[in-house]
Amino acid sequence: MRLIAPLLLFALFLSAQSADEKEAVAIVQKVFDGMKAHDADMIRSTMLPDSRLYAIRDEGPASSSAAADFAANIGRATGDLVERFTARPQVLIRGRMAQVWGEYEFLRDGKFNHCGVDSVSLFKTADGWKIAAIAYTSETTGCPGH
Repeated sequence: MRLIAPLLLFALFLSAQSADEKEAVAIVQKVFDGMKAHDADMIRSTMLPDSRLYAIRDEGPASSSAAADFAANIGRATGDLVERFTARPQVLIRGRMAQVWGEYEFLRDGKFNHCGVDSVSLFKTADGWKIAAIAYTSETTGCPGH
């Protein structure tokens, strides 16, 4: 009986996510789904026309690319691509601006490739939440579970 109250409070906390928070996370998940399906149009549908990706790897300088190029590259890629959050991402919202931040892992053809943190900036438009920028780390060591 003593465990029931804390478990109920935890369940309430998990369900306390607002509609905007759920929608922002759903947009990021749609990118992951588009990657798995090699669907460039699905990925592009989540982003503002001039959105960019920024990568920070273990070595070397940070790099950036247009989101349209990223989507096209994923559409042409071969093999199974799976990116997923390894824990519930944090979501911050102020007005029409949101930030989704979470640890992820990336699998290629069912095998661990790398992990890191996705930091996704979104703006709410007339069409709903759209990604303005994705900044992510790409790490090959220190990855939980690997």
